[in-house]
Amino acid sequence: MGKKITRRDFIKAGLLTTAAAAVGPMALKPTGLWAATPKIKGPVKVGYQAVLSGTLAGYGAFHNMGVMMATEEINGAGGIAGVKLEVDFRDSTLQAPEAIKNARYHVDSWGADFLGGIDSSGQALALAPVMAELDRVLMVTHAATEKLTEEHVFKNKIKQVFRICTPTYQDGNAAALLAKDLPAKTWATISPKYEYGYTCWEMFKNTLSKLRPDVKFIADSWAPFGTTDFRAHINTILDAKPEGFYSTEWAGELISMMKQANQAGFFNKIKHVMLPVGAAMDVLEGVGAEMPENIWISGRYFFLYPNNARNNEWVARFKKRWNHYPAYVSETGYSALYAFKKAVELAGSKDTSKVIQALEGMSLDSPAGNRVFRKEDHQAMYDVPWGLTKSDPKYAFKIMGKQVMIPAKDCFARPPFEGAGTKPPFKA
Repeated sequence: MGKKITRRDFIKAGLLTTAAAAVGPMALKPTGLWAATPKIKGPVKVGYQAVLSGTLAGYGAFHNMGVMMATEEINGAGGIAGVKLEVDFRDSTLQAPEAIKNARYHVDSWGADFLGGIDSSGQALALAPVMAELDRVLMVTHAATEKLTEEHVFKNKIKQVFRICTPTYQDGNAAALLAKDLPAKTWATISPKYEYGYTCWEMFKNTLSKLRPDVKFIADSWAPFGTTDFRAHINTILDAKPEGFYSTEWAGELISMMKQANQAGFFNKIKHVMLPVGAAMDVLEGVGAEMPENIWISGRYFFLYPNNARNNEWVARFKKRWNHYPAYVSETGYSALYAFKKAVELAGSKDTSKVIQALEGMSLDSPAGNRVFRKEDHQAMYDVPWGLTKSDPKYAFKIMGKQVMIPAKDCFARPPFEGAGTKPPFKA
């Protein structure tokens, strides 16, 4: 037999329930003596993977800074639903088998409740069906292919995958919506010779063609992964004499390309330049003073946007903690852990199905601004600016001067992703 309920207990429970009724709908939930407080067995374990070796190892270090900072803050404030957060960080390399091996280790051997990270789009696509098998939520923080959320989540109904960073639409469609107002009528590209490069260039061309039928695309040069000598690619573009130049080269390859392009007088001859990943911290610092003024750059997050207390305070804490400004993967890794925290606490559980339900449509206040996870495809919607490079005595690298905001709702595809009205430019 259970514990005997005394008259005092009964009166106390009744008073608590009456008090709850005064504040509105919350009175519908059990309160007082009979309240069922959610019990979450700790710790909450997140398996995270990113590139920690090879030429892109710097990205893994930036991921780790954001993830570690969030872990310290969350645990310092009492953890997730009152239990400790633990993170295991592993090297993903860029190979799909390695990402799958890490995911299986994290779930089957380490006992992860959730997974995060992933830099490569190929890895993300390979992992999606594995996440359905493992039945754990994966929060992608870098890989940008739109096929992940549109095909695997929306079409194939793999509900265990979410993405907190912007996808290729920021790089392709948003760039085109900005380029329509530039005087350039001929465009060319040097871009990576794999899906990311091809997809973004096609998006850019298709969207800009609809907005500016007078524009022509006159040259493209595809650089294989690992390219260090861009001189032949640069000469191909210079020979074509375009008025505008677009490139989704990124990380060390973009740094090399920019420095070699400067040596060739590239930016004296081509005035309208768009670099969708040019605002990445490693690129800004790596190119440094050699970054030309007045070229358009963007990213998944830029540390000076939004200019509000939430972001500015976070950047200051990050700089104090690491003596470095946050890269975009630092912000997405940091915010991913806070997304898990909010979802678990909303769900009152670590159960995958309940956390998915909490994440779908969930709004998250983050350094990058307000994010909302679209229910249909689990893509986080938030705004990232494009800006013109300029010097600033406060920084040893170029920053965004003039900024133009292309809202996410204007450049993202819309469910069901095929048919009239699903691709930008959208009709008002």
